[in-house]
Amino acid sequence: MPKVGLIVNDGKTLAVETAQTIQSSLERAGHDVVRVSSAGGMVGFANPDQHLRMLGYNACVPEGFDPSMALAIVLGGDGTVLSAARQTAPVGVPILTINTGHLGFLAEAYLDNLDQAIEQVLTEQWTIEERANLVVSVMRGDQRRWEALCLNEMALHREPLTSMCHFEIAIGRHAPVDISADGVILSTPTGSTAYALSAGGPVITPDCPVLQLTPIAPHSLASRALVFSDQEPVTVFPATPERLIMVVDGSAGCYVWPEDRVLIRRSEHPVRFVRLSDHEFFQVLRNKLGWGLPHVAKPDPPKTEL
Repeated sequence: MPKVGLIVNDGKTLAVETAQTIQSSLERAGHDVVRVSSAGGMVGFANPDQHLRMLGYNACVPEGFDPSMALAIVLGGDGTVLSAARQTAPVGVPILTINTGHLGFLAEAYLDNLDQAIEQVLTEQWTIEERANLVVSVMRGDQRRWEALCLNEMALHREPLTSMCHFEIAIGRHAPVDISADGVILSTPTGSTAYALSAGGPVITPDCPVLQLTPIAPHSLASRALVFSDQEPVTVFPATPERLIMVVDGSAGCYVWPEDRVLIRRSEHPVRFVRLSDHEFFQVLRNKLGWGLPHVAKPDPPKTEL
């Protein structure tokens, strides 16, 4: 039987208890289960004076995870899913996300339908949806000082976020643009419903091959979110004398100095999500964010007298 991964947020009791139940079911069915902590995908925040990450993003892949693995089941909230994406994308392992957290925007299944989800896994009744992933690198000259995979977004701003910064941004072959703002966000379509949405950017359906650049509190009426092809690499040059902080997916990052530049490009390793049913994106927006709901209650239709 194929090998199955189990990625668990060990900091949540519910996730740990549910993982034990799932592991027992899979092992009874003859699967070899490789269980790891989602902490392995949490790159963390580098020390400001020594933020080299020379091992590269492949260092997040757990021992025992390889292309022969059928899938990995992820137990936790959206933050756990973002960590699991770094652990699985480099080796192409699909992930089935089961929410044991709060919002669960990236969740495919929930605890109230856990038995059905495991049954579909055992009978291989599932498909795969690929989501674009980014490689975010901090460069100084030709030296790569920090690197991580990014499913949602890269945000670059001053610490603390209290004053305007200047950025020079080069998108592919196009002429560089100058942006004055508290910060900038570079996001995937998946990340368009995260930080970029809060900053005023548009929602982008996951199947669009684009990236989105969104200024944070820009100091110009002309500075608005920009959507462009994800085949274009992006380079951000901080044009501010103070150091900035870069945050990737809300859980990793490092300081960026004036002599550094941030390089963002689409990764050759997409994140592969297991889908147990037809994934209707607009319905997810409606259920999770209230998108498309009527602002006022519609009147009941008049009763027909017999």
